[in-house]
Amino acid sequence: MSRKRQPLVASAAKPGGAGKLALLSETDIFQDLGPRDMEEIERMTAMTTCRRGKVFYTPGETGEVLFVLKQGRVNLFRINPDGKKLVLTTVDSGTVFGEMSLVGQGMHDTFAEAADECTLCVMSRDDLEHLLVNKPQVALRFLALLANRLSEVETRLETVAFKSVPARLAVEILRLAEGTQDRRVDGVSHQDLADAVGSYRETVTRILNDFKHDGLIELERLSIAIKDAEGLRTLAES
Repeated sequence: MSRKRQPLVASAAKPGGAGKLALLSETDIFQDLGPRDMEEIERMTAMTTCRRGKVFYTPGETGEVLFVLKQGRVNLFRINPDGKKLVLTTVDSGTVFGEMSLVGQGMHDTFAEAADECTLCVMSRDDLEHLLVNKPQVALRFLALLANRLSEVETRLETVAFKSVPARLAVEILRLAEGTQDRRVDGVSHQDLADAVGSYRETVTRILNDFKHDGLIELERLSIAIKDAEGLRTLAES
């Protein structure tokens, strides 16, 4: 039987040096491993970068591969028969995702798109299987990660199904601004927000202007400053 084709980024050259090793050491599922284990993982992985907006995994890819996201954010999304895009979840740096039935994590009918400039490391199914069999602490962290990921997806889908578009948009703005000191959302377009809340760009633009008129936010190009977080929370809960 011929070997399944790997996604394009998996063919990237394996750069040496401590840079990749340091990045991998910060990944949540590898937190319990020592220096020798991390050096072995460094040899298993290829590192590459993706520009913002690049779709680097599509449903047509048949190879099983694990992506370790080191810098940036990645949107995992689907497209309905009408061509409408819905973001299922946004993966932040320091975690993993991919088409890995071995650990019950699939990307059936799912695309992966770089939401920012991204740095990724890529691991094959064979290497991951070897790691999980020999390092049970990594398997335990995988289980916790997958449980959290499933909860996030369920919450997002529930929001899309049961909340109005203004409420969904308020939820998304608050989520994106969480943890920022100045309560700003930078680098996100109106189209990005529309994809995240399952709506159209024109609808999102109109609602954002309503938010601005009501004193909830201030708008600049690719930037939203929250002026009334409590008002947004009230709207998000409606």
